[in-house]
Amino acid sequence: MPTFEYALTIDAPPARVWDLVSDVEGWPSVTASVTSVEALDGAELAVGGRFVLIQPKLRKAVWTVTALRPGSDFRWESKAPGVVTRGDHLVEEADGGGSRLTVAIVQSGPLGWLIGRLAGGLTRRYMEMEAQGFKSRAEAAAGA
Repeated sequence: MPTFEYALTIDAPPARVWDLVSDVEGWPSVTASVTSVEALDGAELAVGGRFVLIQPKLRKAVWTVTALRPGSDFRWESKAPGVVTRGDHLVEEADGGGSRLTVAIVQSGPLGWLIGRLAGGLTRRYMEMEAQGFKSRAEAAAGA
């Protein structure tokens, strides 16, 4: 299964970073890797909640939250013919203060390996753009 991960340290408290990460509808103002988000079941993250994401160069996708630990992390999945894409977002306290944000994408299913190979570069760029966007916004709000 293709797996991609990106992590960075943010000079802001984990609660501030989590506020940004968990505000999925606000992502288009944080990162250019997300054009629009529509919450189908309410804007707040909840297991079973669905969000429609539109991203440049990708097909519109419906993401369903499958696991959630408020203040810490969430997991969601998007299904397309032959592939299931899982996205993970983890916010934790960093050694020495601040936060550590980790984002990950795992692709499975009969075509998961092919999609991972074909879109791996774009996936990595979008993950980095997303994480860097959260870092910039969190640090600006924290006065760093």
